[in-house]
Amino acid sequence: MHADIVDLRQFYHSRLGRFAEQSITMALSSLWAKLPEERLVGLGYAVPYLERFRADTERTFAFMPAGQGAVNWPVAELSSTALIFDEELPLPDSSIDRVLMVHALEFAENPRETMKELWRVLAPGGRLVIVVPNRRGVWARMEHTPFGSGRPYSRGQLTALLRETNFTPGASADALFFPPSKLKTVLKLRRGFERIGRSLWPMFSGVIIVEAQKRLYQGLPVAARASRRVFVPVLAPQGVPTTREKHPAGRFDLVLRILAASRALDKIGVPL
Repeated sequence: MHADIVDLRQFYHSRLGRFAEQSITMALSSLWAKLPEERLVGLGYAVPYLERFRADTERTFAFMPAGQGAVNWPVAELSSTALIFDEELPLPDSSIDRVLMVHALEFAENPRETMKELWRVLAPGGRLVIVVPNRRGVWARMEHTPFGSGRPYSRGQLTALLRETNFTPGASADALFFPPSKLKTVLKLRRGFERIGRSLWPMFSGVIIVEAQKRLYQGLPVAARASRRVFVPVLAPQGVPTTREKHPAGRFDLVLRILAASRALDKIGVPL
């Protein structure tokens, strides 16, 4: 189940959320400096981190899963937000240069299908960065932040998933070494926790950040993919009787046909 868009937005407007954003942004800066004239898609709830790259890109989109919900972004500008299914992105093949996944992979219904879809829309040599909760970290165990929901990953699990879906893992980083506490005294010491954590306990970071590149020269078995989405006609009035329910004679006619078939089978000795 996805985190709700209201909860995500409230978290990043809180004091703890702003400090978490700063920590993750610093780690992202070590992987991506600038993206001149490239097309960038943020998948999940990547809005707090897209602002840093948007000025240099050709265009930037914020794709938000239907199970999560969406908000307008950028504020007071033409919207670059789209409500999507993460296994069926509304993009042509090889049309995007970069993808930033935040609050996305841990909520994916089928992570492999999601990654295959990202492979499809990324251009040759395209890159993606995935930010996921670290299953060894404290943040994945606390439910008052979005990083405490969904499926956390270890670095080995994330690397295996990338290789299975035709990506080459590259540089990585870690963030959120300070405890997810709302106490002001603890938050004042966050810089010290971050500095010491990177040196002494990097495996216990709150999130793992991995960059990967689209791999072109390895064959994968291709299976026919059919949409598993079921669309409900929301404009149809609920509780309206069907044609058969409207006409009891239709039901009676069906019973007569069944009885006739039963008698025919009985005559030729077929047991019912």
